[in-house]
Amino acid sequence: MSRSWVEVVSEGGFYLLQEWQRLNYDIYTLRQIRREVRNRWRRILEDLGFQREADSLLSVTKLSTMSDSKNTRKAREMLLKLAEETSIFPASWELSERYLLVVDRLIALDAAEEFFKIASRTYPKKPGIPCLADGQKKLHYLPFPSP
Repeated sequence: MSRSWVEVVSEGGFYLLQEWQRLNYDIYTLRQIRREVRNRWRRILEDLGFQREADSLLSVTKLSTMSDSKNTRKAREMLLKLAEETSIFPASWELSERYLLVVDRLIALDAAEEFFKIASRTYPKKPGIPCLADGQKKLHYLPFPSP
């Protein structure tokens, strides 16, 4: 028995709707995780005494640059150390240039080491357990593009 064109289109529309809902959920989840990571950084910056400056320290645009090219290697090493030794980032997080620039700013302010100490205490790495963003129910392995 052949199906009518209306049945095929409505069935295709149903699958399209399902895909759109799945994509919409994934985008929402990525935004929530990015927001949580940003909030973690903000809390540590505020603990360091940067209550008023936290948002500007976290603000990165296309025009943002490294403060000193000498600090690039040190900033990269510190960011990797944060990712490996703390749970400030979820397990599937791809390190972005945004946080490299933030770490560079912290180095320029001579606050990077203290930031790492607070991050280690506040978000310790639990061996063998992937870190989920606060409130996240399951781990998503979708790529995290640079903002």
